[in-house]
Amino acid sequence: MRVVAPHYILAFVLATGLGACATRATDTATGQPVAKSSSAPFFGGRNQGRSTGEAGIGVNAFLWRATLDTLSFMPLADSDPFGGTYATEWHSIAEKPEERFKVQVYILDTRLRADGLAVQVFRQTRSGTGWIDATVDPDTAIQIENSILTRARQLRIAQLETR
Repeated sequence: MRVVAPHYILAFVLATGLGACATRATDTATGQPVAKSSSAPFFGGRNQGRSTGEAGIGVNAFLWRATLDTLSFMPLADSDPFGGTYATEWHSIAEKPEERFKVQVYILDTRLRADGLAVQVFRQTRSGTGWIDATVDPDTAIQIENSILTRARQLRIAQLETR
């Protein structure tokens, strides 16, 4: 068995480590070069140029936070910040106890864009035997979508003002 010289091992480790310090990367969507942090977080570097709202989750963090804020009055059934899904339980208001609503939100993009959000609203009305599905005004989903987008823009502006 042959012994590998320590200087070969050191050269390999240095080449691998320095290769990871590249300062240019390309955006997979556009193919354009983007700036990248040249130091790893464990050396004290931080990705301060990040403005897309990705906070370690798979979707836009501003849209995610805005969804949580906007629908906080409804009980949560399921949420997945990595997949970008948010679903509420059935909820009825005191003024109209004979009807209830359920909302599902899908965040489809890592960028803060209007087309990166899809909202579905379900409605049921009480009958003598239980709850039956009812039609929902299509404008309801659009209004919820607009509320989430408005809140996401507010969060984004607030972040920019703190820099």
